[in-house]
Amino acid sequence: MTALLNAVAYDAWVLHALVWLPLVGMAWVLASSEEQAKHVAFRVSTALFVLSLGLWSAFEPGSAELQFASSTPWIDAWGIDYALGLDGLSLVLVLLTTFTMPLAILGSFRYIETKQKGFYALMLLLQTGVVGVFAASDLFLFYVFFELTLVPMYFIVGIWGGERRVYAAVKFFLYTAFGSLLMLVAILYLYVQTRGDLGYASFAFADLAQANLSLNEQLWLFSAFALAFAIKVPVFPLHTWLPDAHVQAPTPGSVVLAAVLLKMGTYGFVRFLLPFFPEAAQHPTVVTVMIVLGVIGIVYAAWVAAVQPDAKKLVAYTSVAHMGFVVVGVFALTVNGLQGAIMVMIAHGVSTGALFLLLGMLYERRHTREIADFGGLGRAAPWLATAFVITALASIGLPGTSGFPGEFLALLGLFETHPVLGVIAATGVIFAAYYMLPMVQRIFFNALDRDENREVEDLSGREIAVLAPLVAAMIVLGVFPNAVFERTEPTVRAVLERVEAAAPAPAVEIGMDTTDTDEEGGR
Repeated sequence: MTALLNAVAYDAWVLHALVWLPLVGMAWVLASSEEQAKHVAFRVSTALFVLSLGLWSAFEPGSAELQFASSTPWIDAWGIDYALGLDGLSLVLVLLTTFTMPLAILGSFRYIETKQKGFYALMLLLQTGVVGVFAASDLFLFYVFFELTLVPMYFIVGIWGGERRVYAAVKFFLYTAFGSLLMLVAILYLYVQTRGDLGYASFAFADLAQANLSLNEQLWLFSAFALAFAIKVPVFPLHTWLPDAHVQAPTPGSVVLAAVLLKMGTYGFVRFLLPFFPEAAQHPTVVTVMIVLGVIGIVYAAWVAAVQPDAKKLVAYTSVAHMGFVVVGVFALTVNGLQGAIMVMIAHGVSTGALFLLLGMLYERRHTREIADFGGLGRAAPWLATAFVITALASIGLPGTSGFPGEFLALLGLFETHPVLGVIAATGVIFAAYYMLPMVQRIFFNALDRDENREVEDLSGREIAVLAPLVAAMIVLGVFPNAVFERTEPTVRAVLERVEAAAPAPAVEIGMDTTDTDEEGGR
């Protein structure tokens, strides 16, 4: 396989294929029968994952420049181009997307029983939107793909979800659409300002980053972008749509939502907030507010998760906690913090996606998500219990698993600049064990005192095929994180250099001095 991929000349065409071939697959799904739809969707998504693997080896790790890039004029009058390209950050997120999608589809074979053609067509449409978000290098194109992801996810939750699926879908849509509209206003303002500064119209990332903005303008634009991305992450207190969406969504919808869609928000933090608005991003008040919200999300979500009777809702709140680690890592504004934030994005996508798949498998067997309805399943289904335990340990950040390197570096970066908040955030690691391990014990290791639990089947061959790659990824990322770090570090350093090159923000009444912050961070 490696020799075959190396023999293919990976260039810009690969990104175009990854963006648009899912739409071809979507048409193929709609043209197939109800029974064949899932098989067609799985074949297409698997082929796209195999195609994307070559990007890993073809990517040049030492460069922060966009690779596999191409740009074609789209709407000349407005300076809009159809422009794609990957740096280290977008590379790992595109690969996370193509890795997750076939596993989510394969995991849904027994879960989705009605309107299968529509469901699998929407899953492929969602893949086009997400890959487009991570690969776009034109802000207008990014916004088109960002909004496109709303449509399939809305219908996936609203049609194939649980009893309150319509409420959850509408809430998800309204929250996200509201933030997106504010971001659109900010994009238009930035575009007009850039056109005046450069003398020509352009939505290219590189051009928009050159806009000559006052600190006041940056703060307003930063706020608009940050609100849109904070809702998508979600950051406390904008998280209330997420538990509803996760609980009501079908299993594959929850997997993609947790593993991929939430990363669109944290990707936006790194891609736009820091390089586009560097003075605002290092303003002491902004930094303090963002880090405090991240820390609150870590601790509050852990406490709420610990008292949830519904296993799926418990895991939904863990996403808020994990994304809190990403937020504090990003706004620590250090190499360690940003590297940790990116690794948490990937690790969360793998482990939380696996948790939702495992809970879906339990639901298929017992038709309940209440933790109290289980007990002793480790005796009836030992392989299921083994996969769940490994995934839970990865989720709480056990050393040697994918969750550890990212959380460690994010906390280390926070300690470098805000040691007190770093100590508080670190308690989230303890709380993670407090909410996750009791759930594992109650489901798998308590007394097997219910007859219906004695009859629970162990993992099937298809389910092993779904879980094995995820478990392997948890171990590989935990033991060999440098493979990711060496590809993302040039991008991280380029972003931080852009922030540092901006004039330091003025000190404010909370007593923080930006010069001291830079010295403490060692940047």
